[in-house]
Parts: sequence; structure tokens; C-alpha cells
Amino acid sequence: MKIIIASSEEIAKSASRQYVELLKEKPNAVLGFATGSTPLPLYAELVSLCKEGKLSFKDVTTFNLDEYVGLEPTHDQSYRYFMNTNLFDLVDVDKSRTHVPSGIDTSDEALAQYDKDIALAGGLDMQLLGIGCNGHIGFNEPGTPLESLTHVVELTQNTREVNSRLFNDIGEVPTHAATMGIKTVMNARKIILIATGASKAQAMFDTIKGPVSSACPASVLQLHPDVTVYMDKDAAALL
Repeated sequence: MKIIIASSEEIAKSASRQYVELLKEKPNAVLGFATGSTPLPLYAELVSLCKEGKLSFKDVTTFNLDEYVGLEPTHDQSYRYFMNTNLFDLVDVDKSRTHVPSGIDTSDEALAQYDKDIALAGGLDMQLLGIGCNGHIGFNEPGTPLESLTHVVELTQNTREVNSRLFNDIGEVPTHAATMGIKTVMNARKIILIATGASKAQAMFDTIKGPVSSACPASVLQLHPDVTVYMDKDAAALL
């Protein structure tokens, strides 16, 4: 596990270089993306690099971590909408090759197909992660089996409260989400984890220094052979 402590701006630039290097070596790479406020500086940097001609997504295939159950892709709080608005509409990616779990069809067949589609694409070359205050990655809340594949999870009250800032009130926040499983994430060849802010400090301590346990889902990253962790000073305060 490689650990880099830097400012949010420096994190975006450093992490973006991993994408430049990967896509130079493998223009048709399969990328796993995340949503939330944490990756926004990185996405802005990737957009800039693409516009400058230093990076191209034209042959890339993408798979997102998760989606709220019950939200149509056109809903302004859906993760499909987020990705289109903050990345896909702004770069040269073929949107037919961008994938986000369905928040509408959450049948066992549809969930299993998501993992099959990742495998058929050749597997994830690099997966981007954020982390929740309780150590969740994707929407894999504490207690999620480490061998889980794509599934539907009931969101904790804390997760819904944290995400309610993006809705009019907590009553609008979905109670469930479809998410890549922990094993799905761990199958990626490379993983980037970004954590910023003091609210993530305990989770990052548990992720890096704590035991590998479903109590802190992100702790499983200790077992992955190629993980780069980017943190600002606030997130790294307890290390």
C-alpha cells in the first residue's frame, strides 16, 4: 500500500498522472469510477487533460461503483447523472461503454450481470474509491461480507444523514443502493483510494492500521497488491 499525503489540488494532479500512464500503456483500459464530492477535483483535472490532448478516453470502458435504488438515470441525484455531468459529457468517452448499476432493475439477474459484464470487458484495470466515515467503500457498509459481489445494500442512518446534504431533506434520500461488492472491488488490478477531511480520519486509521475486518470494509485493501492511498493532512491526522 502506497500512501501519499498532500493537498486536495496536489492529490488531483498526482492521481491524474496514474490515468495518463495507464491509458498511454493501455488506451482501451477498463476503469472503475466513484461518485461523491471527494473525486470532483480529480475529475476536473481529467477533463482538463483531455481537453489539452494529453489524455483520451475514446477507447475506454467504465464501470461505476454504485447507484441509489429507485432513482432513474435522469434524476439529478442519481449517480449516472453525476457521472455524465462531471465527467462523461466533458471528455471523449463513448457513453455506450460507460456503465452504472441500475437503480431500477435490481433483480438478482441484473446484479449478477454487472459482475459478468466487468469480467467480459477484461476486468477492472483501475478502480477509484472514496471512503465513508464508517469505513464503507462503494456502499458496502460495515458488516458486509468481504467476499460479496454486486448486491443491494440497506444504507445506514449515518450514511443517509451524510448524503442528505444533497437532497431537500433526509426523507428524499433512498434507503437502499446497488453497489459493487467488496470482492468485485478487490478484483481490480490497481486501486486508488482518496480521503479528505477530518471526518475521515478515524476511518483511515482503521483502514491502514486496524485489523482486516468487515467492521471497516476498507481495511480489506491491506490485502490488495497495488493500492495507492491519497489523503490530505486532516484525513491522515490519526496516523
